[in-house]
Amino acid sequence: MSGVTWVYIMLGLYIIYCVYMGMKGYFSEKTSSGYAIAGRSIPFIAFLMAATAASFSGWTFIGHPGLIWRDGLAYAFASFYVLTIPITGAFFSKRTWLLGKRYGFITPGDMYAYYYNNEAVRWLVVLTAFLYSMFYSAVQLMAAAALFHWVAGVPVAFGAIFMAFIVWFYVCTGGMKASAWVGVIQFLLLVGGIILLGFYVITAPEIGGWGVLSEKIANLDKRYLEVPRVINFGLGGAAGEVPWTALMCLTYMFALMGIQSSPAFTMWTFGIKSPKPLAWQQAFMSTFVVGFALFFFTAFQGMGARILEMEGVLVLARDSEVVPKLMTQFLPPFVLGVVFMGAIAAIHSTAAPYINTGGSILLRDVYWRYIRKQEAGHAEQIWVNRLLATVVTAAALVVGLNSTAALVILGALATAFGFVMYVLLLGVIWGFRFPSVGAALGVVAGMVAVFLTYYVWPNPLSMHSAFWGVAAGLAVAYLCRGIGIKDDEETVQRQIEIRRYLDSADAPSEAGQAWRNTMKIVVPVWYIFAIGPACILGNWAFAFAGFTPLWSWQIAWWIVGVIVMWALCFKAEMATTHEVQIQRAEVDLMIVVKEA
Repeated sequence: MSGVTWVYIMLGLYIIYCVYMGMKGYFSEKTSSGYAIAGRSIPFIAFLMAATAASFSGWTFIGHPGLIWRDGLAYAFASFYVLTIPITGAFFSKRTWLLGKRYGFITPGDMYAYYYNNEAVRWLVVLTAFLYSMFYSAVQLMAAAALFHWVAGVPVAFGAIFMAFIVWFYVCTGGMKASAWVGVIQFLLLVGGIILLGFYVITAPEIGGWGVLSEKIANLDKRYLEVPRVINFGLGGAAGEVPWTALMCLTYMFALMGIQSSPAFTMWTFGIKSPKPLAWQQAFMSTFVVGFALFFFTAFQGMGARILEMEGVLVLARDSEVVPKLMTQFLPPFVLGVVFMGAIAAIHSTAAPYINTGGSILLRDVYWRYIRKQEAGHAEQIWVNRLLATVVTAAALVVGLNSTAALVILGALATAFGFVMYVLLLGVIWGFRFPSVGAALGVVAGMVAVFLTYYVWPNPLSMHSAFWGVAAGLAVAYLCRGIGIKDDEETVQRQIEIRRYLDSADAPSEAGQAWRNTMKIVVPVWYIFAIGPACILGNWAFAFAGFTPLWSWQIAWWIVGVIVMWALCFKAEMATTHEVQIQRAEVDLMIVVKEA
């Protein structure tokens, strides 16, 4: 059978699984929280795989190798997001779960508005969630449509609508639980597809194996093999131009840290049965498993494509063509079907959570709270939630099909906006002290700064807009404190109660506290050397096993990073829990959110 035939067979099997999980959720989820956050019952294995898949979008599968082809190994530092994304989870997720369980929070707007006693914060989270969901989903759906067009010749518009329909169906029928269980198979397809494609590229006769490829890579122009400098001085470059300096590599990782601080991931944290899978998801599934796929096999794809193009085997006009052309030219028919589904799974694994949580946030924080004045029943909430998820899906399709230029800008802004949520999370989770007015104004300032440093003055000092967004947000928040703005007594007492609860419920052991003190030094040092200013040393420091010096540097610091994440999550107890803590969470309740 031809490769296209296998593509349709694999797609058919995938659709059957998605429909089954959607219908299973349709008949089982009867409450608003059951639909929106799976009734806080997502099991260990489902969260372990689905959250990992959701963290690494279709951009990882399709765009990442393409940019390695275009920009070389300096861009390959982006593979370190297998560490920086879950580091956000290690900082915040366990305590977010404890707060959701104790106070009954369903949306991140519930949590932030309660802590800061400020409804303006809720509206800012709603705005962030809607824009993030719409534009990030648009990026994913159009990537799926483009790949479908390349591999099977399906018109882009039809492919976008068809791929959107698949996601829409299982999300709208089954809610978060269906999205989680579909995410399990998506994780397997995503990682398997990346490894398979990289394997077939490096073993292709045109490449000749690792030994030949490594020799050819070593002879490439040094702009593909080195970080050019630590910093570019200046207000900014041309829009869309990314200078991969050491500081850009570092601050670009800040943007991707925004994935797990986004409103969608906060809701996913509310949805898990217990915090037990958090440490394993952060230290093993993301950091080690996905890291293995990215540091080796996406780099094989990107650097292999560069060699193949130079030798006239591939004709590449833009980075988006790299993965589709590698797939169609180097994969056997059956493997093409599997890898195609890996790419689609990567795309859907990101689109589904944002469509699901976008609809739920609009329902709970707008329709339920302000339109229905908290008087709607479960059935009404579920159906309106489905309607609003449909609106998010339709909006993503409209933007994707009609606003290509804006899509590039707004898609790139999405994760930076998610990182701005650090301003709120640092206050709620770790007690950074600034008034609620400062929290709201800080988020506004952060969003404005992100926009200005992406579109008006791109990358000042060759630093990503995510850095400038959080820097501006925290500066404004603390400025409000500095000029003497104070919270009222109710807000102060509410925050004191939450701080006491978290300090009591999540107090580390003596050994855990000692590890935390050590990690306060180790983690920043790792950032500085692995992806920060000192990564410039990787241009010449050492090499092994045929890898160029910079590639060797990345692999070595990835291995160190795996150890750092293990220590952070397990030894420092940032993401681990124990039975007494979970038992307390079940009974020590103070519900402040009305569900129906």
